[in-house]
Amino acid sequence: MSNMEKHLFNLKFAAKELNRNSKKCDKEEKAEKAKIKKAIQKGNMEVARIHAENAIRQKNQAINFLRMSARVDAVAARVQTAVTMGKVTKSMAGVVKSMDATLKSMNLEKISALMDKFEHQFETLDVQTQQMEDTMSNTTTLTTPQNQVDMLLQEMADEAGLDLNMELPQGQTGSVGTSVASAEQVNIRFN
Repeated sequence: MSNMEKHLFNLKFAAKELNRNSKKCDKEEKAEKAKIKKAIQKGNMEVARIHAENAIRQKNQAINFLRMSARVDAVAARVQTAVTMGKVTKSMAGVVKSMDATLKSMNLEKISALMDKFEHQFETLDVQTQQMEDTMSNTTTLTTPQNQVDMLLQEMADEAGLDLNMELPQGQTGSVGTSVASAEQVNIRFN
């Protein structure tokens, strides 16, 4: 923690302390006002006057503490800005040094060759990934018993109240018109 940060901490602490003192004076002012009422009810005007003076003094002290707290807060904000700017300046200096070193070590031909190699490897990876996906898709299709898939589809269709016309994969006899017509029948059932 730098010296400025310690000062900043102390300033913020002082501002909170002043704020606390202001609130304490507000409470004491209210207590004095309550004492004024009691003294007036008892008919003791001299004591009421003393409590009134105390209440006014407490009110003025509360205002002064609050005013001082605001001033210390303003100073703390300026110190905070200075601390932050110092950190930013230090960071920027480090970045500039890094960039200088990087720019000096940059070889455009090497970078271009590296990028070409990267693109080639990326294309190879795409081809391999596509081949792997195709293989996995075929394997999954072969390992799932078709009759179980058909039974599950029929069961779900029955639960939904739909008519499922499944045929063996040898040939599909339905046309676009019939599938649109059956889709319209499904919409009619649900509406």
